[in-house]
Amino acid sequence: MSVKDDVTAALSAVADPLEAGRDIVAVGRTAGIVVKNDGTVGLVLAVDGLDKAAAERLQAAVEVAVGRVAGVAQVRIILTADRASGEGAPAPTQSAVPGIRKLIAVASGKGGVGKSTVAVNLAVALARQGLAVGLLDADIYGPSVPTLLGIEGRAALSDGRLQPAAAHGIKALSMGMMTDPKKAIIWRGPMASSALVQMVEKADWGVLDVLVVDMPPGTGDIQLTLAQKLKPDGAVIVSTPQDLALIDARRATAMFGEVNVPVLGIIENMSGYLCPHCGEASEPFGHGGAEAEAKAMGVAFLGRVPLDIALRLASDAGRPGEGAQAEVFAGVARAVAGSVGL
Repeated sequence: MSVKDDVTAALSAVADPLEAGRDIVAVGRTAGIVVKNDGTVGLVLAVDGLDKAAAERLQAAVEVAVGRVAGVAQVRIILTADRASGEGAPAPTQSAVPGIRKLIAVASGKGGVGKSTVAVNLAVALARQGLAVGLLDADIYGPSVPTLLGIEGRAALSDGRLQPAAAHGIKALSMGMMTDPKKAIIWRGPMASSALVQMVEKADWGVLDVLVVDMPPGTGDIQLTLAQKLKPDGAVIVSTPQDLALIDARRATAMFGEVNVPVLGIIENMSGYLCPHCGEASEPFGHGGAEAEAKAMGVAFLGRVPLDIALRLASDAGRPGEGAQAEVFAGVARAVAGSVGL
């Protein structure tokens, strides 16, 4: 068995404080186990439903259990809590994260509109303009940034802090770098929100000009909590031209308005298609809908990204910023950087 298997077995021997006869692995309190070559073990421990004293006792029990595993030299634990306030809950963030000048959220009202592809290419385009850029994959239930950037393996730990991976001139961190890609992440909203906020605050990002956050799709609890606690300097909304996507883009725009986060503009993704064989232009999702919506809402229209097989192939291969669309994203990056004073 590997050290990670031994760690999991040790955790399975720790009784859950609330559910009699069950262990903390069985009830889903543990996730994101990372084992470094130097023997440092990092993991996420959910303490939802526990007061401060009980949470501290559970943390101590986990540290002892994991510390006894052969090959483990140090144990680092990130606590999350499925509760909004009260004793034992994470303290709310009051200001911007130290070392990060600007934070930009890339969001969509619904999934399937290419938000993560836009977020990755925007981050790479910002870096190519000479900025120090980080990218947080906050799409916790469907993390795709590792694939889009060609990142393999687990996130490293150093001095108890997660180390973002370097790729294509940016630093990136994703829950996909801490969990088994074949397994679903089954976390309630507040627990996921707490883990993501700590990935921003506790990771070793260094000094960044801008951190781009690839938000989860939708306008639920996770999105609202991230917007409130991380306090983005602005949000970029991604939508396709069709009415169905624009309805949800309006909801995303309204959500950011509720938490006083300025919407920097809207990007129209999948905007038209040019057949590579016959050259005929078509508009399977419509055309111009996002631009019209931006005008109606009084926000900037940041540009169109057409359907392009070259972009799809580059995304699948983990090579962002290639092909004809690189200049499109460069223009979007210039507009976004200027709107937040970079």
